[in-house]
Amino acid sequence: MKTPSYIKSALAAGLVSLCAVSVAAHAEVKLNGSGASFPFPIYSKWFKDFSAEHKDIRIDYQSKGSGAGIQDLINGTVDFAASDAAMSDKDMAQVKQGVVLLPMTAGEVVIIYNLKGVNELNLPRDVYPAIFSGTITQWNDPAIAKANPGVDLPDEPITVVTRSDSSGTSFVFTGHLSAINETFKESVGQGKAPNWPNTGKFIAAPKNDGVTAQVQQNEGSIGYVEYGYAKLTGWKQVAKLENKSGKFIAAGPESGAAALASAEFPEGTLPNSDVPNLIAWVWDPAGEDAYPIATFTWMLFYKDQDDEKAAALREMVEYGVKKGQKIADSMGYIPLPKSVQERVLSTVEFIR
Repeated sequence: MKTPSYIKSALAAGLVSLCAVSVAAHAEVKLNGSGASFPFPIYSKWFKDFSAEHKDIRIDYQSKGSGAGIQDLINGTVDFAASDAAMSDKDMAQVKQGVVLLPMTAGEVVIIYNLKGVNELNLPRDVYPAIFSGTITQWNDPAIAKANPGVDLPDEPITVVTRSDSSGTSFVFTGHLSAINETFKESVGQGKAPNWPNTGKFIAAPKNDGVTAQVQQNEGSIGYVEYGYAKLTGWKQVAKLENKSGKFIAAGPESGAAALASAEFPEGTLPNSDVPNLIAWVWDPAGEDAYPIATFTWMLFYKDQDDEKAAALREMVEYGVKKGQKIADSMGYIPLPKSVQERVLSTVEFIR
């Protein structure tokens, strides 16, 4: 398949890779990581800049999806992993060295579409779950038309593009849809690999770039990707979603920050551990100006490991918190609130 022009431009900019990023050719300490594609653009930039400042540390990160990253951590084949779904208690229990989970950045999940001549699209909160559960199947459905007066919606079927891999983006997206729509919760449910309908026009593709490519190639299609990826690749057709307050909101730094403002971290520690629990979710933010689908995304570490690698990993995390947050907005991510940065810098000391 021919590489789309928007992927080529991102590759040329040195921000996105179709497989992995490898920086700092000569290094004394090599750190291998894998996992989420959601934060991959910003992580790759961090790792490149970090290694330019730390010539003795090399970081290789493979964008494989959150599920694959978690499994790699469990299998002991990486030094760290990344996941938009954090880790379940069951997954954490399988890591004998113990785990440290740190929210490193945050972002939004957006719904992209491909409709000729439709540059703005409002999707009500009872409509977009119905599209992804297969109960609204036509673009000119009355429920869509009512929210978009004056827009020429085609009398054509909706092609729904989902993730084919085990994905933290899917976990976040379906978590939100399950929170606001009981029918979606019962028919599809939340998961890294959800039970998508086997009827209607559903197709699947791996990672953000695969979903974007399929939507680009199929007029009349709709899919979900991470906002930073859509921004980086210049995707223009991004739907406004109705939030809990009844307002149609576009994704962006302000609306994303408004969504995360209500996030509350639990008191206490991770299961069977002395490591602080830094897992927090906002499935349906209540803020009037909040974008409906926003989340933190985590790096996952072994608590106990080689001293040299532990020191290098702590330096990597500190760089991401102290310097990396400065570029988050420009790349389509939400900078961590100061209070969360302080929690991360405190908790990183458990990597030892």
